[in-house]
Amino acid sequence: MRAFLVPLAAALMALAVALPGSADEPQASSPFSPAEREALHAEIRGYLLAHPEVLQEMIALLEQKQQAATAENDRNLVAMNAEEIFDDGFSWVGGNPEGAFTLVEFLDYQCGFCRRAQPEVVELLASDGDIRLIVKEMPILGPGSELAARAAVATMIAEGEEKYAALHAKLMTVEGGITDASLDAALTEVGLDPAAIRAAMQDPEVERRLGETRALAEKLAIAGTPTFVFDDRMVRGYLPLAQMRALVAEVREDG
Repeated sequence: MRAFLVPLAAALMALAVALPGSADEPQASSPFSPAEREALHAEIRGYLLAHPEVLQEMIALLEQKQQAATAENDRNLVAMNAEEIFDDGFSWVGGNPEGAFTLVEFLDYQCGFCRRAQPEVVELLASDGDIRLIVKEMPILGPGSELAARAAVATMIAEGEEKYAALHAKLMTVEGGITDASLDAALTEVGLDPAAIRAAMQDPEVERRLGETRALAEKLAIAGTPTFVFDDRMVRGYLPLAQMRALVAEVREDG
């Protein structure tokens, strides 16, 4: 019965829209007389008042269609910008660099949900040996975020992938906002010279890489972190480990 109510309500609402709001309004092309239109309005209103759950079902159906449309649009955005997303030539690649499945994360080191996702991403990679992780710094939460992102990119350029990976992991665990003092402490803890990294942060290449990532985020309409790309699917926001695993399985099944 409930399955029948949705198309019935949709038809009723479509009919209501097609009809004028008042029996007094002119409707030259209408097959209904003013009295018939008024009776239909009353019938539709009475039905919906008696069955308000129909409106809830219609709203849920509309939301599902909107979500499907958004997902399809995101897939198109990923396809159009695939080279910059998956092979920009400078982003750090972790997990299994030869993995058949690629997970991309746009993150901010001061983002609470990015920090929450970090151990779950690590666990996902550890439990699935066929995932290639690409990290893209997207500092959007103020000076501390910009400071951390520049330090990470500078470390990648000056010290290489292993030191970057160590600093990346450490920055994701810094409590509170990132300051000059907490950054220097993080650099020291992973065996980096703060003065040397700060000098490397002035390299124009650091700004170029961050600028390219910002431009890519704009093309993908990414406004917040974390944002993930699971092969061809974009997820805007935090996703728990169980849902990450389910999405990876779904994408693999879809081929």
